[in-house]
Amino acid sequence: MQNKMQQAEIQTTDLYTLQLPSVLESITELENLIEAIADKYHVGEDTFGNMMTCLNEVANNAIIHGNKLDPDKKVIVNVEIENKRITWTVTDEGAGFDYVHLADPTAAENLENLSGRGVFIVKMLADQCVFNDKGNQVELTFKI
Repeated sequence: MQNKMQQAEIQTTDLYTLQLPSVLESITELENLIEAIADKYHVGEDTFGNMMTCLNEVANNAIIHGNKLDPDKKVIVNVEIENKRITWTVTDEGAGFDYVHLADPTAAENLENLSGRGVFIVKMLADQCVFNDKGNQVELTFKI
């Protein structure tokens, strides 16, 4: 008779963390982590593209808008891989923003604007997108 422990399916969670200085060059380190995780967990091409697009957007926003390009301030990226999903949490040291009352980038008066589409795009590409109340942290989940 097999031990009940051997019969039970063991679920594991893998965790990764990056602390990035708030300079645009830090994005390369994040992209390297995205690629390494995609390779290790056999992430499909579409999901990989969505992760790369979303994480570039939120990390750039954290660096530029959140931390105001202050290299002494950090952007913290945490990654949790569990049960066929990857959850990325990106946090900056800024004051946050009002993510609820953003202008609709698809409205006629906003179509010509050069910015203001990032949050809209992230919400469309991630399987789940959740901001903290302050607006200086976003959690993005992707099914793999």
